[in-house]
Amino acid sequence: MAKKDEDIEIVARNKKARHDFYIEEVYEAGIKLQGTEIKSIRNHRVNLKDSFALVEGGEVYLHNMHISPYKEGNRFNHEPERKRKLLLHKSQIRKLIGYTTQKGYTLVPLTIYLRKNLCKVELAVAKGKQKHDKRRDIAKKTAKREMEKAFNRRRKEGDY
Repeated sequence: MAKKDEDIEIVARNKKARHDFYIEEVYEAGIKLQGTEIKSIRNHRVNLKDSFALVEGGEVYLHNMHISPYKEGNRFNHEPERKRKLLLHKSQIRKLIGYTTQKGYTLVPLTIYLRKNLCKVELAVAKGKQKHDKRRDIAKKTAKREMEKAFNRRRKEGDY
């Protein structure tokens, strides 16, 4: 995904996804929205916490993504947790079908962002982590943090 010199505004991140899953591949997908949904997204009123994607009938749908109702939306407001169609190329959908038929793989949204006024979803092919894998990752992060603290402490004291 090319994110270097384009104007991108990150709206929401799924922080638990990288903790709970091994990320295999990442795809950028457009998302089909209603008028009040995009207005809520531009106001950062979206939550990806328990969301996931499924391939149904040759199309990919995003489930459980919560977009809060737009305050000024009145009777035209959307349903907050309806399933939303993701816009991908056919070749990408075929790859995703291949991945999801294998045991243990799932499709998880990582981020939602606005690029050139269009809403995009970063969709990852992910494999679930076991509890001991999560503990090992936490131990590695803690050890790295402690080493950096000790290094900085020694550098400040002048003992390097």
